[in-house]
Amino acid sequence: MKELRENTGLTQKAFAKMYGIPVSTLRKWEQGESRPAPYIMSMLSMLLPTPENYSEIIQAQNGDRYYYNKSSNSITDSLGNTIRIKTSLEGVKRENLPLYVKDMFDSYYDIREKFEKDCEYDKNEDIIWS
Repeated sequence: MKELRENTGLTQKAFAKMYGIPVSTLRKWEQGESRPAPYIMSMLSMLLPTPENYSEIIQAQNGDRYYYNKSSNSITDSLGNTIRIKTSLEGVKRENLPLYVKDMFDSYYDIREKFEKDCEYDKNEDIIWS
């Protein structure tokens, strides 16, 4: 469990909050005092990047980690959001790559936030867009 959490780059508190796990429970799992049910581990490993799911870690200067899966040509952030890309990363300068990937995910979060706001607005207003 600790390795799974550390791959996200999140603290225990942030990881626990994100997945609705009591921090004390997460600490016990990581210290070996107890074990999560196998289905919990299975669900978390489906959501989060694991070494079997990626071929390269791309780390930004701020510590954010992204996981490149060469076989599916996709990049996943530490929260499990995956973006498929069309271009190969072969030949891209590794010093620049973290900047490009961070920019791509920042844009993704911006557009997702706009989408969520639009949906909430739509629920409260009687408007049909054309």
